[in-house]
Amino acid sequence: MTAVRREMEKLRQKEHDFSAKLRQESIIERFRDYVTWQRRRLAAASTQDHPEKGPVSINLDLTAACNYSCPHCVDSGIINTGRFMKTEVVKKTVDTLQSGGLLSIILVGGGEPTLHKDFEEIVRFIKNRGLQLGIVTNGSRLGSVIEAAGVLEIKDWVRISLDAAKEDTYVKLHRPKNRVTLQGILRNAQKLKTRNPRISLGYSFVIVWEGIQLNGHELCPNTTEMSEAVRMAGEYGFDYISFKPCLVRLEDSQKESLLDNVKREKEKAILKEIKSSLEKAKKAAEGKVKILESVNLRAMLNNRVSELKRQPKTCHMQFFSSVVTPSGIFHCPAFRGVEKVKIAGPGGYAGKSAFDKTLQNVDQSLTSFDAEQECSVVGCFYNHVNWWIENFILSNKSVDDLEKIEDDNFFL
Repeated sequence: MTAVRREMEKLRQKEHDFSAKLRQESIIERFRDYVTWQRRRLAAASTQDHPEKGPVSINLDLTAACNYSCPHCVDSGIINTGRFMKTEVVKKTVDTLQSGGLLSIILVGGGEPTLHKDFEEIVRFIKNRGLQLGIVTNGSRLGSVIEAAGVLEIKDWVRISLDAAKEDTYVKLHRPKNRVTLQGILRNAQKLKTRNPRISLGYSFVIVWEGIQLNGHELCPNTTEMSEAVRMAGEYGFDYISFKPCLVRLEDSQKESLLDNVKREKEKAILKEIKSSLEKAKKAAEGKVKILESVNLRAMLNNRVSELKRQPKTCHMQFFSSVVTPSGIFHCPAFRGVEKVKIAGPGGYAGKSAFDKTLQNVDQSLTSFDAEQECSVVGCFYNHVNWWIENFILSNKSVDDLEKIEDDNFFL
């Protein structure tokens, strides 16, 4: 197997191999521009000539509305505020960003995207622009996704946040406000896959271990259901199941954190339980369902969470990816809704003049936001690629020496 094919396989097998993604043929010139600019900035202490390119990928929150009350939701402080993205702003944002190099959009976060009144229209609009599209949903309104499924293509995906294999656990972890059931969602997911077999269908499972406290209440643990969830994913036509650890948004700083203030002995017990459950889950997969482990889960299992919390001073990935929400544009999903990292209002990419102003704000954020300090408790899934970019900028290496990777997917 050639080096290029090995890198391509990494992209298919791993959820967040961002350094490989930046070397894809459609992105590597953007990486070159960024490296050149940063090297010039370091040499001349000037940021006046920033690249006039927008993000490669965005997280797009269509609405703050949500019909669930998940106690482990890291965005609970910003949902159901009555805010939503106006459809005309969404379309103008997409068109402006595409002219600036946008390649992919993920409809996710802050609320349930299918609750937007024009969800299907927006999905069709995005796909008419030839962009790759990912949809993260709680699954309660999969009918809307099924209706729009015909426009989705082979690189597009739908990931459903389920986090359980039993009905009672599902209800405790999600607290749906309607009469939705886990089995009902799974049946609709199967219909979705039947309607369009080209898409990649994912079963999202946030691992909740015993002892996690939020707002004075202990969350319902689900580690014993991991293998059963894998079996059900296979039964209902899912292509993969994604395991990730439960994150907690700290009240004092509004930052997402992982294993914060957990005593060493307790941490050992947590890891032992997760490792055992994960091994059972892998056996249950029987080669029928791909198992994805998030970056922070792998770090947990290898006792390397502290490494994810050690960031370079500059968060380089904010140049390549951003979060567009009804309350504004933010440079990182872990800080969604946090004013300190807000780089523009919700219309900050809707039109050329707004786009130019927002790029100036990104430029300023790249030089003023101290990720080493501000992200010291965040188990950042951009950690590896941020250090890779940092070290590359400080090296004498040329981007021309990097081996390009064939385009696969552009989700960052």
